[in-house]
This record gives sequence, C-alpha cells and structure tokens, in this order.
Amino acid sequence: NGSACLRWLARDVPNLEEAREAAQRIVRDGKRAGEVIARIRAMTTRAVTPRERLDPNEIIREVLALAGEEVKDKGMVIRAQFAEDLSSVLGDRVQLQQVVLNLVMNGIEAMIGIGERTRELLITTENMDANQIVVKIADSGIGLDPNARERIFDPFYTTKPGGTGMGLSICRSILKTHGGRLWMTANDGPGTTVHFSLPAYPGEKENAGAAAD
Repeated sequence: NGSACLRWLARDVPNLEEAREAAQRIVRDGKRAGEVIARIRAMTTRAVTPRERLDPNEIIREVLALAGEEVKDKGMVIRAQFAEDLSSVLGDRVQLQQVVLNLVMNGIEAMIGIGERTRELLITTENMDANQIVVKIADSGIGLDPNARERIFDPFYTTKPGGTGMGLSICRSILKTHGGRLWMTANDGPGTTVHFSLPAYPGEKENAGAAAD
C-alpha cells in the first residue's frame, strides 16, 4: 500500500484520491497489526480478551476486503458460498479475523507457481449441527504432503521457505480457546481444504425454534 501511494503521487498528474485511499489502507492495516499483536500477547499471558456475538459470514467478508489487493495482484479468484441461516458465534473479533486471514493467505501461497491451472479459493460456511458451525477454505494449489500431515500444526514446523511455522499453530490455539478445532483434508482434485469449527452462540437455535412455535 505504501508503494501504491507513492506511485499515485509520482504521476505527472498526481491522483490524490487514490493516494488518499492507499494512505487510509496503510493506517487501517497498521491499526489492525497492533490489535493482532495485543491479542496474541494476551493469549500468551492468558489474559481475558473481549468476546461478543459475531456473524462468521461478516468476519469472512471483512477479511476478504483486506486480502482483495493480494488476490488481485496474483491473478487469483476467491468465491464465497455463505449459509444464509448460519448461527452466530461468541468470540473475539480480531482473533477470529486473524484465523481466517492466515488460512486465506496460506491458500493463496499454495496456489503460487501451479502453472496454467485455475487458481481459485472457495470459502463455504454451514451449520454442522444445532451446536456448531464450520468454515471450509479450499484451494486448488499444490496439495498437502502426506509426510507433513502429522506435523503441520506443530509450532515452528513449516514447509515454506522463510516461514516461521507459527501461523497454523496460532490459528489452532485461537480456535481452541473459542471451543473450536482446526483440521485439513486433501481434495479429490488438486489442492487442500482447511476446515475449522466453532460452537454456535449459546441457545440461538433453541430460541429460534421456540419463537417459531
């Protein structure tokens, strides 16, 4: 975003509106980075973080807005299929956004260098049952090495050059503190699907059923 801002200003006729929007994205991303660091620090000290009733579909939409530039620059497509009747969840908005963002970026990175094959990320949400929701993020990338499957969520284990091996481990820790879980499966075709579940907001389905009666 910083480079984009400079490009808009360096034109013969500077595009101030585009530069302003790029600068706003820099401020937004910086603020978000600070919030993420604060939440991760809170996790390590077992501090209580704010929980609220959240719409998982809305969380994903917010993340896709953040990742839009990255997806566009790399010539990839993201499709989303949201369950209209998806249950709410009780959670920390920033932490759950970070989970989705990490998993989306992993999917994008898995599709770099796959040649002419379609680079598509499919995100779906659904009610697993009355008590849980599930989010699936399927990529068309290189797939999961069977030898890495048992260690993929271990801290500091990575298959990426320059990777820290902390992304998936942090995601799993966040989901665990929310009462959820994280797992991976190989696609029938190319790529991998990452799944995570979260408990539905307490009493939501029961209350809906009572209202219908």
